[in-house]
Amino acid sequence: MLSKTMQEALNRQVLMEAQSSQAYLAMASWAEIQPGLKGVTEFFFKHSDEERMHMLKLVHYINERGGFAVIPSLEQPVLTFVSLKKAFEELLKHELAVSNSINELVDISLKEKDYATHNFLQWYVTEQMEEERLARECNDKLEMIGDDKSGLYLFDRDIMSMENGG
Repeated sequence: MLSKTMQEALNRQVLMEAQSSQAYLAMASWAEIQPGLKGVTEFFFKHSDEERMHMLKLVHYINERGGFAVIPSLEQPVLTFVSLKKAFEELLKHELAVSNSINELVDISLKEKDYATHNFLQWYVTEQMEEERLARECNDKLEMIGDDKSGLYLFDRDIMSMENGG
């Protein structure tokens, strides 16, 4: 059985994952209307789906542990970006905030001696390490490319293969 404190903290994470999904969906929509960003568009749509899956995993866990998962209302995400670089800077900021939130959940689970939740959260810890790595790699590459159109073309072409550490 989840404590009230743990349930509330997990529900805040449900909100954060839902907001991430919405933010990446908005990035995908923006990228889709930019010329030549087919790969980036696919990347953001895929990440929106992944964040929704992370949210659903939390919803099921909360409910299975005797709590009640609250489906949150969401604020309008940022809809447009001045550049691809700014969109990916936003992605990294978002992932760092999610990592901090997951770390807080782990801390609460340990303080409450809720080892089942601690164990459950380890998947999120590992996932966030990967998401941060990918976001940093994208930002590093975009920094290196600058305004070079051929570099942006290659970035867009290769972005989906970057997820596997490429």
